[in-house]
Amino acid sequence: MAARTRRARRPSAVVEGRLTPYLYILPAFLVYGMFLLYPLIRAGQFSLYDWPGFGASRFVGLGNYVDLMSDDRFLDAITHALTLIFFYSIMPLVVGLVLAAILRRGQVRGLSFFRVVIFMPQVIALVVVAVAWHQIYSPNGLLNDALDVVGLGHLARGWLGDPNLALPAVGMIGFWLSTGLVMLLLLAGMGRIPNDLYEAARLDGAGPVREFLAISLPSVKAEITTALVLTIIAALKTFDLVYVTTSGGPGTATTVPSYEVYNRAFNLKEVGSASAVAIVLTILVFGINVVISRIGEEKVVAR
Repeated sequence: MAARTRRARRPSAVVEGRLTPYLYILPAFLVYGMFLLYPLIRAGQFSLYDWPGFGASRFVGLGNYVDLMSDDRFLDAITHALTLIFFYSIMPLVVGLVLAAILRRGQVRGLSFFRVVIFMPQVIALVVVAVAWHQIYSPNGLLNDALDVVGLGHLARGWLGDPNLALPAVGMIGFWLSTGLVMLLLLAGMGRIPNDLYEAARLDGAGPVREFLAISLPSVKAEITTALVLTIIAALKTFDLVYVTTSGGPGTATTVPSYEVYNRAFNLKEVGSASAVAIVLTILVFGINVVISRIGEEKVVAR
């Protein structure tokens, strides 16, 4: 009888054992669902309506999404966000690789202090960063003063007021923000490379460039993927810098999807259209980073 009782209890014990890991992650999943999944689902719901944010709403189905495809302001915002990827991701990656390789090869003294200084932009509130750079770019700001000092005063201008230069000016702030993070990620990856590999390469007559291409670069593919994912997300969802420095101007020269969400919802009272922009932006961010992560994983596995 006792044996039968034990056998009867075994299936439930097995089920409990299988459910135990999920019970541990249940609180985290509930918080995740409450503060991320639920608002995302509600935004998707709002995007199907023509609603000013109060009062009655009118169901339009996919009408808001169809309108976006012919909305020049929205298409410009997407183009600007993709342009910012060059400043937030590509430029910091190139510069970060060079700096990390130099620091790794040169064994610079005071490297810990240097890392802290380089990482400092990451711990400063973006609003503070935006205000500071707005002052630097102003007609009477530090940048124009520096140009006067070196005899290039004819290049001075209101950088954020020039439709042709406002977006690159905002992009350079993103470059300043991202370079330190990217460099530290790559430097950490290069720090795991055994010194024996570099010594063997030097014995074979390899120079700094050959060492970098043959040893350093292939060894940090995972870190490159991580850096690209983080910086591309930052580029596509940037809002603080644009809002504080230019408010999307002059005209629509620096408007980006995140700012469009704010502008349509709170200024134009088009909550449905704003929600559609938010959903499109979410899909764009998710799609680009899935592709980058997949490519990065394939290269790491192939290595």
